[in-house]
Amino acid sequence: MLYKKTLGERVFNAVNLTLLTLAALSCFLPLVYVLAVSFSSSAAAMANKVALWPVDFTLKSYQYVIRKAAFYTSFGVAVKRVLLGVPINMALTILAAYPLSKERKAFRARTFFSWFFIITMLFNGGLIPWFMTIYKTGLIDKIWALILPGALPVFNMIVLMNFFRGLPKEIEDAALIDGAGQWIILLRVFLPLSVPSLATLVLFSAVNHWNSWFDGLILMNDPNNYPLQSYLQTVVVNRDMALVSIKDAELLREISDRTVKCAQIFIAMIPILIAYPMLQKYFTTGLVVGSVKG
Repeated sequence: MLYKKTLGERVFNAVNLTLLTLAALSCFLPLVYVLAVSFSSSAAAMANKVALWPVDFTLKSYQYVIRKAAFYTSFGVAVKRVLLGVPINMALTILAAYPLSKERKAFRARTFFSWFFIITMLFNGGLIPWFMTIYKTGLIDKIWALILPGALPVFNMIVLMNFFRGLPKEIEDAALIDGAGQWIILLRVFLPLSVPSLATLVLFSAVNHWNSWFDGLILMNDPNNYPLQSYLQTVVVNRDMALVSIKDAELLREISDRTVKCAQIFIAMIPILIAYPMLQKYFTTGLVVGSVKG
């Protein structure tokens, strides 16, 4: 027997579909617009003739951004930062979240250390003490200056800690009865059950490292050590005409800050757009697992 939807259900589905479609378009159309501007000529962009399709299609904005050797150098620094930073972030996040997820009788100092980490989210020493600490440790102009100061993302730790606390206590008790120690429980029980949460935190950490630009400008004296976002920031903001070649000077007359900025936005987005679909299945799994209670 086929189920026939009532009038109220049909109206609800139609309104729901309409609202979700509008929400999706509100996120998607600005990206399409920025992409169209990046492929448009300077005159068309400055005259606001671009809508959702490029006007006077050109690749000159992308040519200006990526033709320099500094672009590829900074790209390599950004990739190195992600490859080093994400594993360090995840290792410290797991090692901090696991003991803090225990009950107070199992870890009596849990409350103290929890507040110890949370306070760092609410208060900080300021920019100058932060810089002086890194300077005194000899990390200036080194890749570790971009990684070690934020090695333990406290927000990610709290997310994983709460996920660990949500796992059934009976699973850990069964492992203890079988003779497993805390390291075995963490590596063979908790982590396999936490794959959706870990995948989410990996993406958070990777996006944070990839999109960071301010610390690169502050902590790197040599432009050759800039990560990609810091380099792209200087493409428009700190353009030094004395260092521009004749070919670049000719190209600068055919592009604008607006088209270059749109081009650099999409260049920076490409790695994240590639990585996100690979982790999407874990997000879906996490939603399904979280919605089913036995």
